[in-house]
Amino acid sequence: MLETKATNSLRCMEIWGGNRAVEQDFELPGLDVWLYSRPVAEAMDGGDVYYVSSCASGRISRLLIADVSGHGPEVSQLALRLRDLMRRNINRIDQASFVEGMNKEFVQFNQEGRFATAIIGTYFASTGYLQLCTAGHPPPLLYRQATNSWERMELNTHPSSTGNIPLGIMDEVIYGQIELPLKKGDMVLAYTDGVSEIRIENNKLLGSDGLLEMVKTLDVNQASRLIPKLMQKLEAESQAPFQDDITLLLFRANSRQVPLVSNLLAPFRLLSSPKETTYFRETAKPN
Repeated sequence: MLETKATNSLRCMEIWGGNRAVEQDFELPGLDVWLYSRPVAEAMDGGDVYYVSSCASGRISRLLIADVSGHGPEVSQLALRLRDLMRRNINRIDQASFVEGMNKEFVQFNQEGRFATAIIGTYFASTGYLQLCTAGHPPPLLYRQATNSWERMELNTHPSSTGNIPLGIMDEVIYGQIELPLKKGDMVLAYTDGVSEIRIENNKLLGSDGLLEMVKTLDVNQASRLIPKLMQKLEAESQAPFQDDITLLLFRANSRQVPLVSNLLAPFRLLSSPKETTYFRETAKPN
């Protein structure tokens, strides 16, 4: 069952996430965020992990979804480790080092061939710029309000990067990233491959191109309804029950500024630990 909650204004120095079924809205400086996650077969928790965090001043927001091989308690343990990584990096500007740290966590945890694809975004409210990095993950979709058009984002990596490799495959990986401005009304839709691998008419995979064409038919003037409407279309088009966890993350640039009080209190927040709200199943500790 999905855990549906009221819109959450994420506080500074706060981390929110987990790997349970959930439908949640967020208000962040510069961004409106909508998250939907549903484990396969109505399980309590799944292999899709999601996190959202806000730095001490609220100027830096970080969003990620990761599709981890496996389900249940072992994924929850990895979700805990990712949460700790989010804690350590909540105030760090350098996204690349955060992603490389994620990869090292997966490598250390990788005792049974476990790996994950991931997409990580860092948004800077003061400049309106978004950094995006993928690790073997399907390409997100980008909506530009100025042209009223959707497109698939091709995340060209830096020449020095090792490549778009899933987390946990190699110990030393240099991940590339792109940086792009988001104007008011621009949107990014990220998703796990449980969406793009849905079987549609004639047993064809939907794919990222099929998803793009489907999204183009939706009303962008009702962004808060975009994910529910998309899920309705996916369920209608699917030729069989969903075979994998599904997670959708949509965020839209707005004109909301960082409150002055957040900037004034930032030095004091740095002295405290991040607040957190995470949804996962804890594994019992041995006696």
